[in-house]
Amino acid sequence: MSTVPWNSKELTVGQLAERSGVAVSALHFYEAKGLISSRRTAGNQRRYHRDTLRRVSFVRLSQRLGIPLATIKEALATLPDGRTPTREDWAKLSAAWKTELDDRIVQLQRLRDNLTDCIGCGCLSLNSCALANPHDWLGGQGPGARRIDTRLNPPSR
Repeated sequence: MSTVPWNSKELTVGQLAERSGVAVSALHFYEAKGLISSRRTAGNQRRYHRDTLRRVSFVRLSQRLGIPLATIKEALATLPDGRTPTREDWAKLSAAWKTELDDRIVQLQRLRDNLTDCIGCGCLSLNSCALANPHDWLGGQGPGARRIDTRLNPPSR
């Protein structure tokens, strides 16, 4: 592991990749999607402000929670002057995602609990269709999973 001087204000793409544990190609992708930014040197090399490390960590953690990159980008765009999220920002942004995450948890629980009986039901589970989906009534509601997807079949609360 290379050592980045403590007083260095900028990181190369290699240093940022090493410190964040994110591949250089992923950093280039994040930059292309507008999640992070860099400046170019006279030799056209990328230089990232040191706080980009925190921004990359925010993106990675959000992704691990299942938040789509477009949603992450929208959240980062709410921060003044494109600054890096603080602890308070994370609390506010993650609270806004709580309902979406709760819905996903319910979907995953339904999937787990119905895994042997259902493979998404729209209806693809031919052996149990006569019981779970007589006359393919779920197919009339549209394509895709109908019983597990909480956006299509909200949980009773």
